[in-house]
Amino acid sequence: MVDKVKPAGTSEEVKPRSVRVVLMALMIAMLLAMLDNMIIGTAMPTIVGELGGLEHLSWVVTAYTLATAASTPIWGKIGDMYGRKGSFLTSIVIFLIGSALSGMAQDMGQLIGFRAIQGLGAGGLMVGVMAIIGDLIPPRERGKYQGMMAGVMALAMIGGPLVGGTITDHMGWRWSFYINLPLGAVALAMVTAVLHLPKKRAQGKIDYLGAALLTVAITSTVLVTTWGGTEYAWGSVEILALIVVGVLSTAAFLYAETKAAEPVMPLHIFRSRNFTLMSVIGFLVGFAMFGGVLYLPLFQQSVQGASATNSGLLLLPMLLSMMVVSLIAGRVTTSSGKYKIFPIAGGALLVVGMFLLATMDTGTTRLVSGLYMAVLGAGLGFLMQITMLVAQNSVEMKDMGVASSSATLFRTLGGSFGVALMGSLFTTRVTDTMAERLGPEAAGAAGSAQLDAASLAKLPEAVRDAYQHAVAAGTHSAFLLGAAIAVLGFAAAWFVKEVPLRGAGPAAPAGAADGEKAAPAAQESLAH
Repeated sequence: MVDKVKPAGTSEEVKPRSVRVVLMALMIAMLLAMLDNMIIGTAMPTIVGELGGLEHLSWVVTAYTLATAASTPIWGKIGDMYGRKGSFLTSIVIFLIGSALSGMAQDMGQLIGFRAIQGLGAGGLMVGVMAIIGDLIPPRERGKYQGMMAGVMALAMIGGPLVGGTITDHMGWRWSFYINLPLGAVALAMVTAVLHLPKKRAQGKIDYLGAALLTVAITSTVLVTTWGGTEYAWGSVEILALIVVGVLSTAAFLYAETKAAEPVMPLHIFRSRNFTLMSVIGFLVGFAMFGGVLYLPLFQQSVQGASATNSGLLLLPMLLSMMVVSLIAGRVTTSSGKYKIFPIAGGALLVVGMFLLATMDTGTTRLVSGLYMAVLGAGLGFLMQITMLVAQNSVEMKDMGVASSSATLFRTLGGSFGVALMGSLFTTRVTDTMAERLGPEAAGAAGSAQLDAASLAKLPEAVRDAYQHAVAAGTHSAFLLGAAIAVLGFAAAWFVKEVPLRGAGPAAPAGAADGEKAAPAAQESLAH
């Protein structure tokens, strides 16, 4: 029989075997949240062919993303107030209900609504994983598990498109959703059986006003970045109205949080310099990573003639590099307790990697682009898990959930901004380059073709050559923007203060605010 796991800081020793079992369940839940969008992407053409509603296609992804982003901070706070295990199990159940309903959808409207339910659950999955790990494993020991988390991320990004294509071709698109059910059931059973965390019952009430205002602010922001330059022009009334709503709701949210008894996002956590810096760096990491994941396969398919079927494998150099470097950084952090060098090194490699990718053109070989991707992956490997580790080490244990959810939220918002801004720049540059080479009319006609190797091979040589140069020019501009943004992250990393990680020894200090004396680790006091 597997021993139940007790959280870090309790009198009972945590059994390594039990920790491994719980971590396996947490990684399955994390895989569910990350794998879903990767699988659905390859199934979307088939879904539209059966359900129709092509004009609403983007909402299948947008509804999920919005629900995930908006619910993330709320799940974190609920876990802090009422107990981590219950909120995590609830989020898994909601995600599975949404998955089952999505698989049974009869039209596009139903699918969009059910995807929103699925997104609500997904918001709690990622936060739950990070916060439970924060409860169970002291920061000093947490580094050794970073490689596992990076590996799950790599598996989702590489395997998602391949699994999605295989399932859609042989079992039907509905199984792209149903596949979540057995995985989720395993995670539910394992977490229920072996995870034991203290039950909580907060005296205060949930900050409903703050949650509502935050939801409006996040929704407005995500819609601006999703619709700007695509559905609506950046200067259109719709986008400007969303910007105004976003600014006003953010201001109202910040004011409401200063008055709430149990704020959904306590502003005092941002008094920690390290936590604020990790939020900024996490935003910038999301900006670079999601932009890279989107435009690297596009470049290799359109310019280098790679097959779209194996699009996930095209990212292998970046993802393997990220996984290996994350594992090494985690081991070094665990053995030495030092971590400041990693955000600095990661920031530098992120700048160099994005700049190298910006130099790619129609003559760049797959080997060279693979090496460039490996540099970018190394930078992400130094940053991905370290940012969460330092953020969690910078708050009290009672704020572990909101710290985890805030760090996850900033990374998600960074990804939304990255995809939107890099996408806008990419589209503009492609259009301009096509017009320069073919003329406005010819460029417009060619622009209706799909940017993949099979379609390009059917085009006249002059049009194909213009297309490849246009895509190369577009990715150059997008990655150059990514490099410029990454410079900000590199600069921010130098201001990180290296505070001893909790759990560094039997009586190690939990850390101290600038110039303040630290309390013993057993008291889980605030580390800035």
